[in-house]
Amino acid sequence: MRDLVIGMAGSGGDGIVSAGESLIAACAAEGYHALMTKSFGSQIRGGESSCRVRLGVAPVLNPGGALDVAVALNWDDFLKFGSELPVAGNTVVVYDSATGIAPDALPLEGIDPAAVFAVPIGEMARKSAGTEKAKNTVVLGLLAGWFGIARDGILRGIRKKLAKKGPEVLAANERAFQSGIDYAAAHPLDSPRTIDRPGQATKKLIVDGNDICAAAAIFSGCDFFGGYPITPSTEVMQLLGRELWKYGGAVLQAEDEIAGIGSALGASFAGKKAMTATSGPGMSLKTEILGLASIAELPLVLVDVQRGGPSTGMPTKSEQGDLFQAVFSANGDVIRPVLAPTCVADTFAVTVEAFNLAERYQTPVVVLSDQEIAQRKEVIDPIDTSRFTIVERVRPRGAELEPYVRFRQTESGVSPLSHPGMKGGNYLAAGIEHNERGEPTAGGAAHAKMMEKRFRKFAPLKTREDLFRIEGDPNARLALVSWGSTAGVCREALRLARADGLSVKLLVPWLLYPVADGVYRSFFASVKGGLVVEQSYQGQLYRLLKMFTDVPAGVQPLCRAGANPFRPTEIAAALRDIALSLQRQAGDARQPQE
Repeated sequence: MRDLVIGMAGSGGDGIVSAGESLIAACAAEGYHALMTKSFGSQIRGGESSCRVRLGVAPVLNPGGALDVAVALNWDDFLKFGSELPVAGNTVVVYDSATGIAPDALPLEGIDPAAVFAVPIGEMARKSAGTEKAKNTVVLGLLAGWFGIARDGILRGIRKKLAKKGPEVLAANERAFQSGIDYAAAHPLDSPRTIDRPGQATKKLIVDGNDICAAAAIFSGCDFFGGYPITPSTEVMQLLGRELWKYGGAVLQAEDEIAGIGSALGASFAGKKAMTATSGPGMSLKTEILGLASIAELPLVLVDVQRGGPSTGMPTKSEQGDLFQAVFSANGDVIRPVLAPTCVADTFAVTVEAFNLAERYQTPVVVLSDQEIAQRKEVIDPIDTSRFTIVERVRPRGAELEPYVRFRQTESGVSPLSHPGMKGGNYLAAGIEHNERGEPTAGGAAHAKMMEKRFRKFAPLKTREDLFRIEGDPNARLALVSWGSTAGVCREALRLARADGLSVKLLVPWLLYPVADGVYRSFFASVKGGLVVEQSYQGQLYRLLKMFTDVPAGVQPLCRAGANPFRPTEIAAALRDIALSLQRQAGDARQPQE
């Protein structure tokens, strides 16, 4: 096998996520590419938890489709994840026999798995380790035994992780791990499924999207973070709280979302690079101060880790439903850049770019991550930071301070920005419309002039082709467009479709807004049919593109609500159907007309 997709679920405290983390770390150390997603119920404590681990000898682009291996410590909890843990006819199902369900009576409607093992996992943990808390270690032994996965690496990880807990705890878990291996040896698979050995192991990072976002902020020169904890963005603030002070910065955990962004904007006014992070409900509260940042032309980075909505929605599930909110949530005419990473590695580059755009254009910039990217772990190559350039805001000097005209009309639309304490650099930064000097005005002519300035400065951004990734045949008649975490699914679907003989190309934007109509116009020039794939109920990117560019009539949305992930195979199949439809249309057009 070239890759393997494992899904596990159980109750809070069963150590399911911990088992997944041990597995991905061991496999990375042995040279595998890997990706791990995790999902939870929305309870404060307890409830169900799950993880998916996909291992491959080639780079892994997404969590994969149907599970090769399904591990259920508790069927009630497993079934709560629905399409997040899909079982199919080729799945090997492993479950705790203590559930009392017979192998021929699994609660999997209409599905006949390839193999079913009812294993006394809890009993094995008690006998080998003296506690059911070792069930996750037994599971790791079963996986290592049946599928030949990183046996030595897992054992080294167990020893490293538990060494500080004393020799007795370590020995108990070693016995639990070995009991799983022994059980697998005594109950072999009818058709062995050993994953191929990877190439030579090289130095890798195992990191999630939130942590790498925080690391990118530090690298970009972030001086201040102001925020409020909210799932699934909280880890950004937590890492910065541990690390930012080492680089001369400060973190404020404010009393609410409004105070969090207010403090960050105040730091920006004071001349510091500033950032805040939130999710959809917090974004709603931050909207007013985003408008203030726009009219005062102050740099600010806001990271929105999307989750299921509206309102409190689904705090622990991924969705791409905040695009309209990021683009349009403002009173009056506002334009602000909106960027989106497509994977954990992308998140570093996109966050750096967000700081650069904020400083260059003196504007708030929204980074739309999502729960999957933010909280999944990926095995990635070390980041070559030498390829990045850090942008600083333009500050007034010399004659520009005699006198200082803060909002001076310039050719680029960007005016030098002072800060408190700069001699001669005083100005009024308020939420009211103003003239070039920052003096309040209610004049229509002055308002129109300042609106034009605020929009004009973004014209170069719409020509940034480097903020788009295009793959496939440049002249293809079939196309895919996707963003965020679904882009990885589309990248694999592109490979499947091309292997099936289809001529397809894929466009993945990092820049979602302002819409770069020239980039899309060029991409769609050869296109007759295709899909805009996204995890939002109404297909928000598709609708946004229809507003600003000519989308070919044959390009349609493929969208669905959160917690219902796409599979590469279904997207490839949809492309095949579109290709056949185009062939029929071409054939009909050649028929003689009566």
